[in-house]
Amino acid sequence: MSHSIKLAILGLGTVGTGVINLINDNLDELKRRSGRDIIITEVGTRRQRDDIDPNIMQSSDLMAIAASDNVDIVIEVIGGTTLAREVIMHAIKNGKHVVTANKALLAEHGNEIFAFAEEHHVHVAYEAAVAGGIPIIKVMREALAANKVEWLAGIINGTGNFIMTEMRDKGRPFADVLSEAQALGYAEADPTFDVEGIDAAHKLALLASIAFGIPLQFDKVYCEGITGITLQDVNYAEELGYRIKHLGFAVRRDGTSDDAATGIELRVHPTLIPQDALLANVNGVKNAVLVNSHPLGQTLYCGDGAGAGATASAVMADVMDLVRVLGSKDADDTSNNGHHVPHLAFIPEQLSDTPILRAEQMTTGYYLRVHAYDSPGVLADITRILSDAGINIDAILQKPAHKVGQVPVIILTLPVVERRMNLAIEKIEKLDTITDKVVRIRLDELA
Repeated sequence: MSHSIKLAILGLGTVGTGVINLINDNLDELKRRSGRDIIITEVGTRRQRDDIDPNIMQSSDLMAIAASDNVDIVIEVIGGTTLAREVIMHAIKNGKHVVTANKALLAEHGNEIFAFAEEHHVHVAYEAAVAGGIPIIKVMREALAANKVEWLAGIINGTGNFIMTEMRDKGRPFADVLSEAQALGYAEADPTFDVEGIDAAHKLALLASIAFGIPLQFDKVYCEGITGITLQDVNYAEELGYRIKHLGFAVRRDGTSDDAATGIELRVHPTLIPQDALLANVNGVKNAVLVNSHPLGQTLYCGDGAGAGATASAVMADVMDLVRVLGSKDADDTSNNGHHVPHLAFIPEQLSDTPILRAEQMTTGYYLRVHAYDSPGVLADITRILSDAGINIDAILQKPAHKVGQVPVIILTLPVVERRMNLAIEKIEKLDTITDKVVRIRLDELA
């Protein structure tokens, strides 16, 4: 067997410890698959750990580890976007391949990091940055390489999926489920990134770049959280044959209709999807990504989106790819990794400048909940406004009064450019018979 490949792990939290355990548990399998011995030589940690092999050097000097001659591959699992960026850039500068699980860092600084890696002829691998143990990055970059991706939709935050599942299955309010998610460790003490969709938006930016061959553009992702979702809407959606999921969408639009624009939609928001859709039945903290591509059609990828085992599995899948790259040449020669898959699946100079559509240019169906006085002509006024805006109604559900003399009216619409819906809602809310703001949730048939 050829000489060993030496790893440094920066960060010994849940994921870093999981990587060490995975290597210890499956070392023989790793050797058989790679033809190389894989050893951990250094770890970056703020405090010394007694449970770490004494042959592994422990240090808090991450920059020194990233430049060490005793390291071939640097695994970054410290998180954040400041120190992690500095360490990764230093590792690249010193000719190290990098494996990272840091979706926020790549979504916000990936263009710079990948360009720097290309310049220094090393690779930055990031399977663990999106959907945990689901190998969606490898699928998108390699297995679907001959396909043209039309759209993808994903449950890419387990905390949000857990909350929506509990609200639907057990009739529990949002705040109650969020407290449990925090107690179980699914959500942080500050859950903003999860419940407001920011975490999912980081991951969506990565998936969209790989799907469409565009630069990373996290700042252009439309992001809407689930804090405003009520049990009332969850139940009405069920009654109409839908479930509400917190989804990320990346959609290619060709601008064929009169007022539709050409470009790419990047959006994270609560969405009604059909109850019988496979994606609607991915529950708890599971993640799933549905990809529609030509000529393959729809394919669904589902599994654990977080946790020590799932994330360590994805990290080590990247390590194994890099071990094979190093094994195909002299291990001290990092001058050429040209046969490796490009960072964003497309040759860097072939990345497209396709525009990212603004929110008012996006096209979706809608669920509307309108509260109105129970008086003649109300429904006719609402439907007239929608019709005048060119919005086609798919279904109407009028519910019993919640307050004396007031009734909720539920309307499902066919897909429409959001600009039209904004104008229609503004007119509906100005009617004297409307008692509250219109609640709107996007709807997608996933067809």
